[in-house]
Amino acid sequence: MWESETESVRGREYGNGVLSSNKHGVKTDGFELRGQSWYVATDIPSDLLVQVGDVNFHLHKYPMLSRSGKVNRLIYESNNPDLNKIALEDLPGGPEAFELAAKFCYGIAVDLTAGNISGLRCAAEYLEMTEDLDEGNLIFKTEAFLSYVVLSSWRDSILVLKSCEKLSPWAENLQIVRRCSESIAWKACANPKGIKWAYTGKPSKVSSPKWNDLKDSSPSRSQPVPPDWWFEDVSILRTDHFVRVITAIKVKGMRFELIGASIMHYAAKWLPGLIKDGQGQGPADDMSISTNSNSSGGTGSSSWKGGLHMIVAGTKDDTPSIQAKDQRMIIESLISIIPPQKDSVSCSFLLRLLRMANMLKVAPALVTELEKRVGMQFEQATLADLLIPSYNKSETMYDVDLVQRLLEHFLVQEQTESSSPSRPPFSDKHMYEGTQRSNNPNAKMRVARLVDSYLTEVSRDRNLSLTKFQVLAEALPESARTCDDGLYRAIDSYLKAHPTLSEHERKRLCRVMDCQKLSIDACMHAAQNERLPLRIVVQVLFSEQVKISNALANSTLKDPVETQYQPLIPNHKTLLEATPLSFQEGWAAAKKDINTLKFELESVKAKYLELQNDMENLQRQFEKMSKQKQTSAWTSGWKKLSKLTKMTAVENHDMGHQISTVAEQTRKTPRRWRNSIS
Repeated sequence: MWESETESVRGREYGNGVLSSNKHGVKTDGFELRGQSWYVATDIPSDLLVQVGDVNFHLHKYPMLSRSGKVNRLIYESNNPDLNKIALEDLPGGPEAFELAAKFCYGIAVDLTAGNISGLRCAAEYLEMTEDLDEGNLIFKTEAFLSYVVLSSWRDSILVLKSCEKLSPWAENLQIVRRCSESIAWKACANPKGIKWAYTGKPSKVSSPKWNDLKDSSPSRSQPVPPDWWFEDVSILRTDHFVRVITAIKVKGMRFELIGASIMHYAAKWLPGLIKDGQGQGPADDMSISTNSNSSGGTGSSSWKGGLHMIVAGTKDDTPSIQAKDQRMIIESLISIIPPQKDSVSCSFLLRLLRMANMLKVAPALVTELEKRVGMQFEQATLADLLIPSYNKSETMYDVDLVQRLLEHFLVQEQTESSSPSRPPFSDKHMYEGTQRSNNPNAKMRVARLVDSYLTEVSRDRNLSLTKFQVLAEALPESARTCDDGLYRAIDSYLKAHPTLSEHERKRLCRVMDCQKLSIDACMHAAQNERLPLRIVVQVLFSEQVKISNALANSTLKDPVETQYQPLIPNHKTLLEATPLSFQEGWAAAKKDINTLKFELESVKAKYLELQNDMENLQRQFEKMSKQKQTSAWTSGWKKLSKLTKMTAVENHDMGHQISTVAEQTRKTPRRWRNSIS
């Protein structure tokens, strides 16, 4: 177990002042800054000029040569031994790190903090300040501070890893990034009950603590630490470092739900607009972070606000293309670290991530992987998330092809799970439970309703081709829809938006619908829908009459106890074993339900007969108007319809004779009207 935050600070206060032995013979009180140049406060004139970026350092050869192998080699291995000017353009850490290294060479105490240790460690490696030149040189000092102070502290590990963003590839080669990532991962996977160090927590609930105010910011023993306590602190890291931390956390065995939640929290900060309003912490608030803040032993004080800028290392002068490039890199990185288990992240998050991936032209392989992930939990999607605009050269407003691919991935996943053994060999209990949830038999029904709603929405697009509509509507198997009302609504909406369709195209469109799966309200609406082909209207009427005939026959010719409404009647054995009073009450309730069903069937038949009369009246009017004209194909169609209606009228007369008694009994009962679909 690592030290607590307070213990780490005590160790840092004890050893953060690094002081080298004074062997150089140059006595100085410190450094002085004059404009863009640093001077040593001594009476001895300078004999060495070191240029680091735009800053000049007027130093002395002996203190620098005695501790820096790099400076020694540049001077004495050159052809000019009197060389007194060198340039260190690529020194990691820049002028700030070299200033501290030069002070160390002169024996001036240097304060090591989490903000400067990584730059100073890289600068010491660059200047070759090894133990071969002097015992207790800068490499040894900085390495000891990293190992014993920084890595034992949660907040210092975060700060040092954050400061490594400008030190590539030195921080990587010196294993600073790896060691800090491992330290953060170990602490994030710790039991929340044993956490004693300070953490930021969620900005909406916990105020951001100050680095030098540990007593106030440390969690109280009486207040439980939430499992997501580390999300906000880790979310300030650059994307590649965040990936390193999450990868290390995966290896440590953290639950995939927490890993997925941390990824969504990170995306909410780095990708504006990804999270819906009211969800997560938006990136608009507290969008700055100080990376130069000292530790509690330093002189400065600053607060960590737990936010960051949208663009990695971005400036105000960044062009939109650069911003898009950085956002694309973030999305590609997040896709690659999402846990493979189902439900590790929400389907809504995946779809919004997919929307941005298509907009920013993310690598096709990663987009395909993301589409497969959406297909695994497609039944959880919502219509709003599916309405993804088309960012390619397609003429349609929405990306219908994308939804088609998502649906195909869902069907493949369903088929794979149905054909797999009942107990898959998963070593991970959470992965097994996540897969078991996907075998819900209602998943296809939910997807069918979702697809019907999507078709209704996109059907208003005049550029949507009939083929795309038909392919998407027929993608699901017939068993997925128990009722085709949603599909009928989508077809009707498509016909409204495309009034120029030919008769053949309208028939082709209506083939995707099963008239026998329409409800009574949908049938009544379809029978009066002028946009539907006449053949489809006839099919709707015929299928409805068949259902009415079967229902009436079953209700009148069979014993009521053995009808299809038998579940409404109490169990026969229970009635016999019950008391006489309860038996009579149960049987009375059952008879009442049967009479109610009979009345509803009679009402439907009456409506159907009225509709037949209306059709006959229309036919007579049409024949009067067309007496003087040549018989057309349309007239012949009406004649065929007339024959059909006459045949059905005869059947209705026969059935009406059978149920006349029931009609007389229920004539006084008020009718219950149904609302039609519009």
